[in-house]
Amino acid sequence: MIYRWQSGHRFTTLALAALAICGGNCLNRVKGDPWGIRGSVATRNTLGKERKMTPPSTQAPTSTRPPLADALVGLAQTPDDVPGIIENLQKVAQLAVSRISTVDYAAVSPQSGDEPCTVAVSPDLTAAINDASLTACHDLAPSAGHTMTDHATADTATTLAWPNFRETGTRMGMRIVSMPLFTGSGTTRATLDLWGRDPAAIAPLTVGICAAYDPDLPVPGEIDDLAPLDAGGHELIAGFAEALSVRATIQLAVELLATQTGSDPSKAYLRLRLDAADQGISLLAAASATIAGNLPS
Repeated sequence: MIYRWQSGHRFTTLALAALAICGGNCLNRVKGDPWGIRGSVATRNTLGKERKMTPPSTQAPTSTRPPLADALVGLAQTPDDVPGIIENLQKVAQLAVSRISTVDYAAVSPQSGDEPCTVAVSPDLTAAINDASLTACHDLAPSAGHTMTDHATADTATTLAWPNFRETGTRMGMRIVSMPLFTGSGTTRATLDLWGRDPAAIAPLTVGICAAYDPDLPVPGEIDDLAPLDAGGHELIAGFAEALSVRATIQLAVELLATQTGSDPSKAYLRLRLDAADQGISLLAAASATIAGNLPS
């Protein structure tokens, strides 16, 4: 989604831009939201809609950001043409299933359809999947007619090339929550499906993802009778909220460049991408510089 505005909205847009360049993680740490799930609401408000906002904090340094959150934020500011995007998508699935205790399987389905669905399996199920007697049952792993490609390393979950996993997961009676995975242009590159056997344990993830999109919605800690998120769940939601803010910052810069040059957003994004490469800086840093250059003095 590209921000668009009429001339009368320009000052409002640039005011939001000032918040965006602070790192894109405007944390609203209210009761029930200690991890800042409501983060980044400033750059995602619709133009012209008044809302109280807490002062933005700086973006969390990579060294202090938990691994799953860091993978989501890193993906959001990675240029679309960088090699290894598929591996980065798979890493998110591996981290999700390893760090969120309520998730049994994490499946990444690329939007292009050219790549197979990759499924990361929780460590507790890996031993069972490697049992030939169980794989024949077609309940825990692909049938013998499909190749099980193991991409596991010492510190990540096992990943498998698993055709038609959605049908399998539904047949197994599991619950699913989905979220988009996007890269620097804001384009959704894949869908991350998180599967769990306990509906009550998966529900807080659904609530948290919705709250990351819409700051008017309650976060998991604000809903009675809802199971609490574990540390991995908090990490996922906080990282997703920050990734949304990164995307909003980059897209605002793209819109500014498109308006200045009279070009379409795709050409403006390419210019931003080349500027970042020429300066040896990240796409987010280039976007923040573009926005800062358009702020009223």
